[in-house]
Formats: sequence, structure tokens, C-alpha cells
Amino acid sequence: MAWIFLIIGGVFESLFSFSLGKISLTSGREMFLWILVFVFSVSLSMYFLYKAIDSGLGVGVSYAVWAAIGAAGSVLMGIFLLAEPVSFWRIFFLTLLVVSVVGLNLSSHPAS
Repeated sequence: MAWIFLIIGGVFESLFSFSLGKISLTSGREMFLWILVFVFSVSLSMYFLYKAIDSGLGVGVSYAVWAAIGAAGSVLMGIFLLAEPVSFWRIFFLTLLVVSVVGLNLSSHPAS
């Protein structure tokens, strides 16, 4: 269950970073609505990160996975929803980030 909490938290982290981008692109009532999305999503993101840690995952690995999900989701949402540029190096380093977090997770559990 802890991993499910962590994944949900990471998705909300992507949403709160996306909402920051939308806040900077809007004004008036629409900007206010994106501010509400930001506050809601950052609150849920932190809550689910807390629940993952409270459910037994280590703080270091939990934070790294949570941040990586958020970073990857933010890059992908920027590409698909905000028309941000796609390049070989962006995809390469995004892949490197994911592989690094998987490696961190695997190395944090001693072999039996």
C-alpha cells in the first residue's frame, strides 16, 4: 500500500508543478482557479508522501521516488500539454533520472 500512496503523491506533485506553469500563463479568474488547483494538489501530494513514509518506506527512497515521479510527470505534461520542446537530451536525461531512482531503490534493499 505504501507504494500506491507514493505513486499517487508523485502524480499530485506533477499536477502542482503543472499548475504553477498555468498560473504564470493566465490571469484573473482562471489564474485564481489554477492557484486553487496548486494548493489542493500540493496538499494531497505531501499527504500521500507522508502516508508512504508512515507505511514503512524509508524517507530517502520515498522522497527520491516521489520527486522522480513528479519530475518525469512534469516534463511529460509540459511536452504534451504546454507544447514544450522535445529533444534527444531531454528524453535521455529523463530516462537517466528514472533509471537512477530505480537503481537507488534496488540498492537500498540488501540481497538475501
